[in-house]
Amino acid sequence: MKKSTLNWLLIAGFVVTFSSCKKTTDDVTPKTGTTTSENQTVDSWILSNMREVYYWNDKIPANPDTTLAPDVFFDSILNKYDATTNPTGDRFSWIENDGDALQAELSGQTTTTGMEYNLYLRASGSTGVIAQVLYVLPGSPAEKAGIKRGDIISKVNGTLLSTTNFSDLLSTGTTYTFGLATVSGSTLVDSDQTRTVTATVFQENPNFLDSVYTVGSKKVGYFVYNQFVPGANGSTANEYDAQMDAVFSKFKAQGVNELVLDLRYNPGGYTSSSANLASLIGKGISSGKLYFREEWNTTITPLLQQEYGSSFFIQNFLDKSQNIGSSLSRVFVLTTDHTASASELIINGLRPYMTVTTIGSTTYGKNVGSITITDDTGKIKWGMQPIVFKSYNSAGQSDYSTGFTPNVEVDEPISLLPLGDINEPMLNEALYQISGNSANGRRAAVRNSFLQMGSSIQRKAGGNSMIRVIKNLKL
Repeated sequence: MKKSTLNWLLIAGFVVTFSSCKKTTDDVTPKTGTTTSENQTVDSWILSNMREVYYWNDKIPANPDTTLAPDVFFDSILNKYDATTNPTGDRFSWIENDGDALQAELSGQTTTTGMEYNLYLRASGSTGVIAQVLYVLPGSPAEKAGIKRGDIISKVNGTLLSTTNFSDLLSTGTTYTFGLATVSGSTLVDSDQTRTVTATVFQENPNFLDSVYTVGSKKVGYFVYNQFVPGANGSTANEYDAQMDAVFSKFKAQGVNELVLDLRYNPGGYTSSSANLASLIGKGISSGKLYFREEWNTTITPLLQQEYGSSFFIQNFLDKSQNIGSSLSRVFVLTTDHTASASELIINGLRPYMTVTTIGSTTYGKNVGSITITDDTGKIKWGMQPIVFKSYNSAGQSDYSTGFTPNVEVDEPISLLPLGDINEPMLNEALYQISGNSANGRRAAVRNSFLQMGSSIQRKAGGNSMIRVIKNLKL
């Protein structure tokens, strides 16, 4: 592995996964125009690295076909997940033909309109599709075009979305004219309103929103955090982690004694940022206490231990002056099926130290982590993100491969209120749990009758992932 650069991305649920352009093994499409010799060079590089670091390296075929296109070859050697025959198999490893682009995506930089959305069928049995806008990035093209959370997109460039065309309409080209629909009960009505947006290269700041609410005698901190990214692509300043610290410094100064952590749209990212956030929340924690530990394959474990010592596999909490744990007895975490990897690591890592109450829907279920592998000679342009470890908390727990079932189930309705609005169902339920007083305005949960069929969040780089960066790894 001397000719490869390994940036270890640990998945918090785990599987160091993908970011805004997440690739799953189901997305593999053969590349054309390469020769057998070129394929063999890249495939041999893939195989050498995978035999060493892949978590399931003992499942790699003895003599795989190294004449295949690299993405097809990579897919052919994975220990593939099957719900019936291999339920603990690999759901998360992926490869891209541009290693530089992969690393940029994992840092939150992509070509995007600046909005994330869920996809739903218009009605049961229908082939019509709608896109429900979940959030819009500040300063993005979508925000500048007037798109907001809760908007319903039913047309793109004048064509109604359907099960056969939505993928092409929403991902082909860079300029889109979105046609909007309105919701009345369970009925959708197409309107003549349109928004034209041109996608650009945009850097997402994961620190989306923070607020403090007074609920009776309680001071409630609310933090919406949408991806575990320490800093902008190419930056070494870790400015996003520093902004996170500043949020908790403000919470501490305002006497926050209850915390609602909104990870409903957070698909994961870097374990370093996950450790930073957990260290701002944990009760009775310090740099001497374990946040999580990693289990690697039996081939590489002794090599890593010899080179780096047993501390290589350990991530303790950090000593943070902004920590508010001494004022907390519990934390409420808002979750959906988009809550994955490094987000699930927060839940798992904190639960031995304090009560963690989840509100929403079942999380994704990723208790494995991955790393980014690129060729430091520059001869091979590909980048891959294989699963390399499984994660355990200080109580030895790693029992969420099917996700964390919410303590309190709350659906997001088809008509969305702004994030931070105290009447928004998931935040409203958290505030009710804190106050215990229905007079404070608990809203009845509204079931979403529309059938979800996908989401743009599934494509986020680092999505469903936990990423750990290990520079200058020597093996």
